[in-house]
Amino acid sequence: MSEDACRVRKDHAPENIAAMRHTVLNLLRQGKSTNKSLKMKLLLATWDTSYLQTLIGI
Repeated sequence: MSEDACRVRKDHAPENIAAMRHTVLNLLRQGKSTNKSLKMKLLLATWDTSYLQTLIGI
């Protein structure tokens, strides 16, 4: 997720971004619809909105 390139460093923003990343990783781990790696699931969620909606539960 390009954590090294992230320039968020002020106030509570780093904690908020870390919490969002943690939530995204948990959603990807819980998604049992495909048997792929976390990196591939993340790419698939960015490419396919229907897969993203199944991960989120919409």
